Amino acid sequence: QLQLVESGGGLVQPGGSLRLSCAASGFTLDYYAIGWFRQAPGKEREGVSCISSSGGSTNYAGSVKGRFIISRDNAKNTVYLQMNSLKPEDTAVYYCAADRRRGSSWYEGYGDYWGQGTQVTVSS
Repeated sequence: QLQLVESGGGLVQPGGSLRLSCAASGFTLDYYAIGWFRQAPGKEREGVSCISSSGGSTNYAGSVKGRFIISRDNAKNTVYLQMNSLKPEDTAVYYCAADRRRGSSWYEGYGDYWGQGTQVTVSS
């Protein structure tokens, strides 16, 4: 069964760091762009960061630029989101999605495969 599995979420203090992982099961990520999205309570899902299939291009939402870093290791069939200097407003369920368009930007209808999400809570 084709799926993505996120891991690495948890509770962290403001200013702390977490690294999220998105691992593919049942298919290879080599030809997919990967996007990270998040949804906070009572808010719409928003794009956080995307990386092209080759890893050569990345894109970040303004709210996380300079704090988050997206990367991928195609040999391990895994994409990462390093989150630094975390703020309470980063609290959300984080999802990864694989997209066949291979680019580094997200769009309406993005994502051919989605993970179940991992909870990130930033609180003192």
